[in-house]
Amino acid sequence: MSEQQPKQPARTVPFSEAFKEFIPTGWAPYASELPAALPATEWTAARRDKVSELFRGDRIVVPAGGLKVRSNDTDYRYRPHSAFAHLSGLGSDREPDAVLVLEPTETGHDATLYFKPRAPREAEEFYANARYGEMWVGQRESLAEMAAITALSVADVADLDEALAKNLASTRLRIVRDADPGLTERLDSLRSKESCDLSQAQEADQELATALSELRLIKDEFEVEQLRQACAESAKAFEAVVADLPEAVRRGRGERWVEGVFGLHARHLGNAVGYDTIAAAGDHACTLHWIRNDGDLRGDELLLLDAGIELDTLYTADITRTLPVSGRFSDTQREVYEAVLEAQQAGIDAARAGARFLDVHNAAIAVIAKHLHQWGILPVSVKEALDPETGGQHRRWMVHGTSHHLGIDVHDCAQARREVYRGGELAAGMVITVEPGLYFRENDLLVPERFRGIGVRIEDDILITADGNENLSAMLPRTPDEVESWMAGINAR
Repeated sequence: MSEQQPKQPARTVPFSEAFKEFIPTGWAPYASELPAALPATEWTAARRDKVSELFRGDRIVVPAGGLKVRSNDTDYRYRPHSAFAHLSGLGSDREPDAVLVLEPTETGHDATLYFKPRAPREAEEFYANARYGEMWVGQRESLAEMAAITALSVADVADLDEALAKNLASTRLRIVRDADPGLTERLDSLRSKESCDLSQAQEADQELATALSELRLIKDEFEVEQLRQACAESAKAFEAVVADLPEAVRRGRGERWVEGVFGLHARHLGNAVGYDTIAAAGDHACTLHWIRNDGDLRGDELLLLDAGIELDTLYTADITRTLPVSGRFSDTQREVYEAVLEAQQAGIDAARAGARFLDVHNAAIAVIAKHLHQWGILPVSVKEALDPETGGQHRRWMVHGTSHHLGIDVHDCAQARREVYRGGELAAGMVITVEPGLYFRENDLLVPERFRGIGVRIEDDILITADGNENLSAMLPRTPDEVESWMAGINAR
């Protein structure tokens, strides 16, 4: 967060005194009725209570983060830091430069949201400030309105530094360091003045980041419902892509067309895409993070579409389907697809409460290795390939892991400790992806020629339940027959 105002561009036209007197006149009054609270606020207090239990007596600082420059005086579309959104309930593009502070008390913590409220219309900020001015970015909330929306105590961000410096010599302060580098730098300076050990302070900050990440491992009911809805909305966008595949082929540069169609629905049905869409046709599907999306679509190839819609609450789906552009798999494409589908089903079956997180991956890659061996591609036995110390040859054709946690980030809980993430147990309320694949690059001479240029990945979002799991993205077909029938039905409309 920074109070420094952006430098006025050279093209700015000065405002006359007559204009300054005229501009605040003749406006309708602001609404007197306060807005309703965001639905997430029914859950955010409980989340903050968990943080309070972990860090009794510490001042906790969770910034939303500021805008990031894209080009000169234009910024990237804003997204708040995930920890801030999770604890405040503010999603979408809210609230640049805000900071959530949990102030220690004798019984726990008091939460205060510091943000920049709207300026009165008489203020120059109203018409001249491109970052905060109402005429530039729309009507901002008053203190009372933000309090109603978030069910939090609120204060002007101008009072933040004083609040953070209070009793700093006797109060340990922890901040989410990567959320707002400018604020972190200011707090480190304050700590230094109070003779705090910066090395120890940074360790304390990392403990906070880890705890906030691990707090999201098990989703509450609100989060699960948001992820369920994100999958449902994403399925609509997948369907729209299928309907427009003939146009994508006809137009050329069809990967971009696919990306655009999905992005249109993401912005209309949600906040945005949850991550850069992978629309990879043909051999491009063998590049795991292909986001250039500048290739053509051809009728005899497959399209690997890895995409998800992020809702206004910032919870995102993460789904992959590999589709025959023509609407029908060739025999060879079907052979590879069915191997990946078998691997995915093995992973889904292993995704149960009490299982290890790695059990899902191990189940899937055992199937992958089996098929590679049956095709004569694997240079060693299946057993040798699956040996974690001396094997791994199968990873040439599936180098990535099978699963990751999903939530308010597409790769959620990324700062959790290894022993509770990769080495941990699955528990009811966790949501993970299951996404094995096979990638046979055109230039891979170890692969039979008929397989070269084929890349297949199938990915679904799996909620771990007390007695098994729920496939949140099951509304999208997975078997090759179901995929063909689904595509035919869409194209027949």
